[in-house]
This record gives sequence, structure tokens and C-alpha cells, in this order.
Amino acid sequence: MESSPGMPERLSAKALSDRESAQSIEHASTSEEFPGSLRRLFPITEQYVYLNHASVAPLSRPAREAMVRALDGSMYHGPRISEEMDAVQAATRSRAAKLVNAEAHQFAFLRNTSDALSAVANGISWCPGDNLVTTSVEFPANVYPWQRIAEAQGIELRVQNQMDGYIDVDELLRLVDGRTRVVTISWVQFSTGQRLDLRRIGNFCRERDILFVVDAVQGLGALQLDVRADAVDAFAAGAQKFLLGPKGISLLYLSDRALERIKPTVIGWTAVKGYSDYLSHDLDFRDGAIRFEGGTLNVPGICGLGEALDLFLRVGLEKIENHLLALSDYFAQELTRRGYRVTSPRAPNERSAILICRHPQFTGEQICAHLDSQNIIVSARLEGLRIAPHFYNTREEADALVAALPG
Repeated sequence: MESSPGMPERLSAKALSDRESAQSIEHASTSEEFPGSLRRLFPITEQYVYLNHASVAPLSRPAREAMVRALDGSMYHGPRISEEMDAVQAATRSRAAKLVNAEAHQFAFLRNTSDALSAVANGISWCPGDNLVTTSVEFPANVYPWQRIAEAQGIELRVQNQMDGYIDVDELLRLVDGRTRVVTISWVQFSTGQRLDLRRIGNFCRERDILFVVDAVQGLGALQLDVRADAVDAFAAGAQKFLLGPKGISLLYLSDRALERIKPTVIGWTAVKGYSDYLSHDLDFRDGAIRFEGGTLNVPGICGLGEALDLFLRVGLEKIENHLLALSDYFAQELTRRGYRVTSPRAPNERSAILICRHPQFTGEQICAHLDSQNIIVSARLEGLRIAPHFYNTREEADALVAALPG
């Protein structure tokens, strides 16, 4: 019988339908030329200088093809591809675990970063008099879940105030006392690009038996993360930014100690051990983070995320981080030369893939609009210009942006 699009044999978790894509990844991961052939995996480079990964990233060819295969499989074969999709989900959990030195059972697929952080905040058994510590410059996804808990349960929300957007970790940790249950921060701040010292904060919390919760969406995929060495108890990361995945899918990581302390509050039908016995109604949760998944999942999203994670593993996060930090330094040098003030921290342990700059004459919105007219895509944040490249971006593209700047 002639194969039709979406036949099950084409839905293997390891398959890449485009042989050229696989060869591009292999060449880039072994060659000294970087990013080199990886650019072929991102068709957006054919029309744009795209430097807005802190907002929404473009899909790679492998991620898009994985999603199409899942949709074609559903269209042509309906539920007969369920076994293949289960294998894809298992492979994606394993890839996520390998990326951050975790275990596959510690990951759940949720809708987005807000959803994942809400699952953590809502699942803790709070007591009156407890407090949690955070910063004043968190993105709303890492504010509202905790704010609601504080108001609903009488929990004290302790906020470390920033100075011109800068977070002083010493001041943050001074807010901790014997009633602190959680410290929650963004690994990389969306409005400044400041990278916080996860290992220092994590070890501080672990020594005091405090849960350390991280919004990792602006760092994961651009920087190296080791959840064990960094003592991270939970992190949330939507796929649509530096992870180079689709919208509508996110990773929730929970350490084993977090799994013991955080309980599901939104219960999906697959959260229990006997989920295939539809009339048992026994609320006996499955082992691991999978109990936090709200039933039927976004399978095409998981397929796209799985291929994105595979790309990071093939290329190597150390290589990606080194490239991005060097590119960030180059941007800072050239922007300063053009008379722009770089406001992102530049200390070696604080810089990230996000760079913020300002001009005395033009607002961030004005600069963005000017660059957009030339197909150079960035974003404006808090009156500044935010530049957020990824591993397929080059110095030549940095030069193009700098040359196109007004002023």
C-alpha cells in the first residue's frame, strides 16, 4: 500500500523528515564554523534579521515538520497514532531532563509559564504567617500567582525593590527569615537582561529548607542550567522564547523534594494511576510531575518542543551559551560606539543573551519602528531597545542592526 502523509512509520520520536536538516545540525555541532549551516534550519533568516527571541521565537524546520507529522497523522489515522505520540512525549521528557541534568519523571507539560508557576503556587500547603520572597521587577507571570495566594491565604509577600531595574542578591536574601517558604525569581530579567546567580540563591534556600522556584523562560535554551548543582526546586519555561518551540506548551520541572511538598490543584483525568479504568474514580495520583498535567495534552506542541530540545542537545548548550555571550559583548561594544547607552549588567556572571540599550533622543518604540521598516526585528521594553539574539544569529547581523540605528 502506498504511504500517505502521516503514516505511523513517519512519526518516530527520533525521525527527521528532512535529511538536510539533520546534516546541518551534525555539521554545526562538529565544525569550528558557528552558527554556519544551522542558519538553514531557520527560514526566517531569508527575510529578516530576527533578534527578538525574548518575545516570541521563530520555529525551526525540524520543529515545524514534527508538528506537521503529528497533525497529518491525526488527520489520516486518528487515534491509531496514540502509541507513537506517547513515545514522542516520553522522548521529549527525556530530552528536557538531559538538557538540565534532571530526571524524566520530574517534568510535566503545561500550557505556558503562567500555568506552570500557578500550579506551584497553588499546590503548596500554606500556613498563616508564612512569607515568600521575590523581586519588584518580575514579569507578571511570576507575580500574579503569588499575589493571589498572598491575598487569599494571608501570606506575606516580601518584595526586594530594584534600583534602576538592578536586583541586588544580597538584599534579596536579607528578606528571608524563619517563616519563608518560597523564594521565587526570574533567572534572567526580561526588562534588563540581568542574570541572577541561581547556584548562590539555590544553595542558600536549600540550607534553610526553603523551596527555590525559578521563572526560566528568558534563560533556558540560551544558557546552561544544572538543576542539581544550582539547587533549583521548580522551574517553569514556556517553549515559545529561547527554547525555539511553539506557543501553547511549557515545561514544569519539580525536584523530588518539591514533588513531596506540592500537590496538584487542577486535576486532569490522566493524573491518577488508574486513569484507564474510567469508573474507578480513585484519587491516587501517579508518581512524578505527570500528575500536574490537566488531561488531554497539546500533542503537536509537544512534538515541536521535542525537536527543539533535540536541536539544543545536538549542538550543545555550552557552545550556544559561549556564542551568545560573545555576541552580546559585541553588541555592547558596537552600540556604545554609536552613542547608545547599554543598561544591561555586563559583569561576567550577570550578562545574558538579552541586551537593553537607550538613546538620549529616541525612545525604544521609535527605534523599533525604524528597524522594523528595514526588516530588523527587536522589541522595546521600559523605554529601552531590547535585543535578544539566538545561536543562528551572526556578527554580520549585529553590524546590520548597528548600521541601521537612528542617531
